[in-house]
Amino acid sequence: MTTRVVAFGGGHGLSASLRALRRCAPGLDLDITAVVTVGDDGGSSGRLRAERGGLPPGDLRQALVALAGDHPATRRSAGLFQHRFADAPAARTAGAAGTDGVAGPAGGDGAGDGLAGHAVGNLVLCGLMELLGDPVAALEHAGAMLGAVGRVLPMSCQPVGIEARVRGADPDRPDEVRTVSGQHQVAVTTGRVESLRLTPTAPAACPQAVDAIGAADWLIFGPGSWYTSVLPHLLVPELADAIVSSPARRLVTLNLAAEKETLGLSVADHLAALRWYLPKLKVDHVLADAKAVGDPDPVERAAESLGARLVLAPVAVLDGTPRHDPAALGAALVPVLGADR
Repeated sequence: MTTRVVAFGGGHGLSASLRALRRCAPGLDLDITAVVTVGDDGGSSGRLRAERGGLPPGDLRQALVALAGDHPATRRSAGLFQHRFADAPAARTAGAAGTDGVAGPAGGDGAGDGLAGHAVGNLVLCGLMELLGDPVAALEHAGAMLGAVGRVLPMSCQPVGIEARVRGADPDRPDEVRTVSGQHQVAVTTGRVESLRLTPTAPAACPQAVDAIGAADWLIFGPGSWYTSVLPHLLVPELADAIVSSPARRLVTLNLAAEKETLGLSVADHLAALRWYLPKLKVDHVLADAKAVGDPDPVERAAESLGARLVLAPVAVLDGTPRHDPAALGAALVPVLGADR
């Protein structure tokens, strides 16, 4: 019996979740759909979004690569999608010394070299979206190029902005609350995020994503940047309604460490934020690493407030860095997703 799983997020956190699900897929017969945030405005994605319009491709690319097939040709294609252009030799020379002997602007941000800093997959997705005029069709085509074991969908077919009200964004004014705009700026803020919103405030959800949520057996949230990758899905009204009304069971995978945007937010606070932005959300399981959780009691109480059972498992890489190990995360997911089959 096929189990239909929808995973929400963006960036490295969603990539780790998808790689873990891929490891579970053969034994559990999983049908995987990734629903990806479209708020990125930094780096290569931000440049393409500003220059060409359309959806920022970076998080979508990472999800596709995480689901890429195992055939040698598709693995090479996945490597190509991840390849990032460095400065061309001429641009590096010009950057070191301009024609008048003064240091020029060429550098990692691509000044002086239009390709520098861009991932090949970002350019491919941008080209496919322009060629086909439909981001979902573009992602399906790219998925076929990579032999993807699953489907990647945007949370909205229009790019969104992310804004946060942040206390102490200016270290010299720790009690001042100001608006921080843009996913990148929110992600690197040193203050405490007090509220989050999208612009536009009610973007239309990707219809195929809404359908996938309604047909799912499991909805999986996290790991990932809480304010810029996980919570934005709950701020899209049609997605929020679909999540609440879906008959699927729900699982939240907690992060291994706080990021800049969540400094000062406890592990239990991460779960409380889900309820704050979607009060009707009910969760069945919360998966966390025992070492990252520390005292499990507050987390267990926070999980129970969502209707969930806390599951502790060793899911981190062994080198001590706060990264999920796809093999360990997959092993922890098997008994959860495989229950009652």
